[in-house]
Amino acid sequence: MKQKLIFFDIDGTLLDDEKRLPESTRQAIAELQAGGHFVAIATGRAPFAFLPLLDELNIGTYVSINGQYVVHNDETIYKNPLKPDHLAALEKYAAERNHPLVHLNHEDWYANTRNHPHINEATGSLKIDQEIKYNPDFYRNSEVYQTLLFCTADGETEYDQTFDQLDFVRWHQYSVDVMPAGGSKAAGISKLVRELQIPAADIYAFGDGLNDIPMLKSVQNSIAMGNAADVVKKAAGSVTKGVHEDGIWHGLKMAGLLK
Repeated sequence: MKQKLIFFDIDGTLLDDEKRLPESTRQAIAELQAGGHFVAIATGRAPFAFLPLLDELNIGTYVSINGQYVVHNDETIYKNPLKPDHLAALEKYAAERNHPLVHLNHEDWYANTRNHPHINEATGSLKIDQEIKYNPDFYRNSEVYQTLLFCTADGETEYDQTFDQLDFVRWHQYSVDVMPAGGSKAAGISKLVRELQIPAADIYAFGDGLNDIPMLKSVQNSIAMGNAADVVKKAAGSVTKGVHEDGIWHGLKMAGLLK
C-alpha cells in the first residue's frame, strides 16, 4: 500500500475519558507503523503533557498546542508563539473580570494566580502529572504558544468580540484555549505536510473535539469519533465508532488502512 500520513487527536480519540489507551488502538497504530505509514499526533496538548504516550506508541512526529508547535522526527520545524503585547492586553482584560490564565510553552505551564478552583477542575480532567507552577510574569520573559483562559461560556463572547488577534476555542466547561488568530491544528498540519511532501489524497485525520474541526475540514480523509459532538461529526468526511467501542480500529478498517 502507498505510504499514508495519519493524524490522531489525543483526548477522546486515542485516549478515553479515563485517559486510557484501548488495546485495539495500540495494536492498530503498531500495524500502521509496520506497514510503513507515517503516524502523527495532532493535539491541543503541549508536548510535556503527552511525552509518555509518544514513547508508548513510538511516535516522534506531532502537531501540538493546537498547531503552534510542530515536531518531525523529534526536531522542531515550526513555532507560532503569541505576541507579548496581545498577552499583556489579555492579562489586563481577564484580571478586570477575575478570570485566571495559565500560559504554556512546550516544556511547562504557569498560572497567574494560585489554587483557583476552575483551574484545578479543568486541568485536573486532563490527568497530567506535571504540576502547574505559579509565575504571573512568565509571559513577559518567555515564548507562550497557548494560553488557557478560565471562564464559563457566558463570559466567552466578550473575549471573541474584543480580541480580533486571538482565537478562543472551548475545551471544558470552565476553560477555553487561546491561540494566535488563524492558528489551528490545520495550520500546523500544513507545515508538516510541506515538509514531508505527502499528497492530499494520502492524508488522514481522526478527532472528536471542537478544536479538531479545522483539521477535519482541511484533511481530505477525515474521520470523526462516534463520541464527538454533532458539529464535529458534520465537519468530517465520515464517522467511526466511539473511543470506548474500538473506534480507531474500526475507523482505520473503514478507511482501508488495516488488513
